[in-house]
Amino acid sequence: MFTSVLMIEQPLSAADVEFVTTLHDDDMSFVVLMRPRGDEDRLLRAIDDVALGELERALHEADEPEGEAALRPAALALEHSLRRLRDAGCEAVGQIIDGHPLDLLRSVVEQTHADEVIVLTAPHLVEEFFHRDWASRARHKVGVPVLKLYAHADGEAEPEPEAPAAG
Repeated sequence: MFTSVLMIEQPLSAADVEFVTTLHDDDMSFVVLMRPRGDEDRLLRAIDDVALGELERALHEADEPEGEAALRPAALALEHSLRRLRDAGCEAVGQIIDGHPLDLLRSVVEQTHADEVIVLTAPHLVEEFFHRDWASRARHKVGVPVLKLYAHADGEAEPEPEAPAAG
């Protein structure tokens, strides 16, 4: 069985589940690590929102729960994600990230003898530009391949590439 440690920050959408469960031909097992959104720096989230043209979302970053208040939504998102993975025929367990994500990630990879790490995240342009995003940082810590994927909102799918215009 192929084991992936899946680090997420929002509930898995149907498109996310299809994407991660079809990456390999083997039977899949997932250890899902849910990072509460409120743990991120509010200013960096707002800058990312503005850079992505999500001005309305940037205005409401102050409304995001933080600290203890972020744990309940994270637990619900984790349960939702585990249920979706299991419904897709995979083994799935998970936990909320409490503390430094890279320390937990390294520990889980070692304990489970994981084959890879998948960081499924929304774009974080500032961190990515400076290679301070979780996937870039994890590549130097975990000792297995690290794949970075962008999460989909529920109901969205990646657009199909357009065929070149004839002409």
